[in-house]
Amino acid sequence: MFEPYEIVAGQGHSRLVLLCDHASNRLPEEYGSLGLDPRQFERHIAYDIGAAALTRGLAGRLGATAVLSCFSRLLIDPNRGMDDPTLIMRLSDGAVVPGNREVGDEERARRISRFHRPYHQAIAGTLADVRSQGHVPFLVSIHSFTPVWRGWERPWHAGILWDRDEHVARAMIRGFLAQGDLVVGDNEPYHGALEGDTLNTHGTRAGLPHALIEVRQDLIAAKTGVDEWVERVAKVIEPIMYEAR
Repeated sequence: MFEPYEIVAGQGHSRLVLLCDHASNRLPEEYGSLGLDPRQFERHIAYDIGAAALTRGLAGRLGATAVLSCFSRLLIDPNRGMDDPTLIMRLSDGAVVPGNREVGDEERARRISRFHRPYHQAIAGTLADVRSQGHVPFLVSIHSFTPVWRGWERPWHAGILWDRDEHVARAMIRGFLAQGDLVVGDNEPYHGALEGDTLNTHGTRAGLPHALIEVRQDLIAAKTGVDEWVERVAKVIEPIMYEAR
């Protein structure tokens, strides 16, 4: 049976919950390759390269619980609200997705029910578990971004995305800049205010401390890079874990 999410168990004393919305490029067997050349699933359109390995590494390093998706964003994007027009992409960065071309209301509802909703229920259940231990959950979502976008080389090594929780975002930006050799984006390369996305749903609306960390994909595509960035990100998160409210 195809599981829509994976939970990496943390240590009971940790309030930190790590999320990885675009962890996987997998599809259930019944969907084949959505009509795409299989090579397309090695691209960023299918998943966030390096993000799952970074998330698992951080979970082990910090004793945090992690919730990771197990399906490709090409099937349905768990980091979109259910009324978002980009929830199921028919065209993604130049790639036409034949298997999504004729998706109607019934199939859309089916994908929400089987994949999108269970992933978010897993997040909600994890946060409830942290609260039951007497902690205020601290949410950090891990993503990665392409080094080049439409011919333009992106200058950032990492970016912090945020909406209303400026306190956590500023602390993270300061933490990365203090490492002395990084270019850090403030709501770059994307903006963190997206109604109905994962952190809006589970962080902003619930009033929980949270932020999203984007790491450039070429920096975490190999294990050596992942190991380096586990330490870099852990150094930023650790002091905030005990201060964020």
